[in-house]
Amino acid sequence: MAGALWMLAAGLLFASMGVFVKLASANFSSTELAFYRSLFGLVLVSSMLYPKRIPIATPHWRGHLWRGLSGTVAMMLFYYCLTTLPLATALTLNYTSSLFLTGLTLVVYKDKLHLPLAASLVLGFIGIILLLHPTLEREQLLDGLAGLASGFLAGIALMNVRQLGRLGEPATRVVFYLNLIASIACGLWMLRGEVHAVSWHDLPLLFAVGASATFAQLALTRAYRLGHTQVMSTLSYGTIAFGSLFGLVLWNESLPPSGWMGIALIVGSGVLSLRLSPKH
Repeated sequence: MAGALWMLAAGLLFASMGVFVKLASANFSSTELAFYRSLFGLVLVSSMLYPKRIPIATPHWRGHLWRGLSGTVAMMLFYYCLTTLPLATALTLNYTSSLFLTGLTLVVYKDKLHLPLAASLVLGFIGIILLLHPTLEREQLLDGLAGLASGFLAGIALMNVRQLGRLGEPATRVVFYLNLIASIACGLWMLRGEVHAVSWHDLPLLFAVGASATFAQLALTRAYRLGHTQVMSTLSYGTIAFGSLFGLVLWNESLPPSGWMGIALIVGSGVLSLRLSPKH
């Protein structure tokens, strides 16, 4: 029960982060928002490393580098989609990471693709086509593909996290390097264009973006620690339900029936693929 409550809290916080990003996008680019979110996370995680006496030195720097770069680009694309697509659509496309993770697991570990798993993946990609169809009508195909790319790169990042975990890397160190690499990469990318000045009025919203994302990650970690992995994976899709509600109430966002059917297929196939995929 405690794990379920923590996972629902994580879903609410992740959906809230999407709301804050959409609101802050009126004054800041998606890259700037990813930078401030990562910087907040870096400060918080650094403060957690010292009391636990966890060193930042690691022999597995290549794994952290790949995880950091894939996670950073996924975050930047995701934040961009949050500013251009309906909240539920952007969140769902990012959550296709579970489908891509299953496919990557099959390729990396050379597992056999059995019929039930293949069927669940096919249903997921049918859902993606249905969900992307409304973006075609609004001439937002590139935005939709960017969201799909964020899900693919997030799947790669999750694969890297799995491999780092198998090598014995502490979770806090993994998150530290993600935020460090994201802060540096986003900071350098920001210098290519206009950097908007931060006023005192902007600080609460920027703080909300960083705080909601960081505390959502902490709640997610605690949920998986306390609850059954498969149950927690299923409940994690609550983020999409919260996001749909926020989008409807705050921006009157609505999707056609085909879009909702696509979301249902993606969520269902994501849950099934996680249950049916080989456990490594």
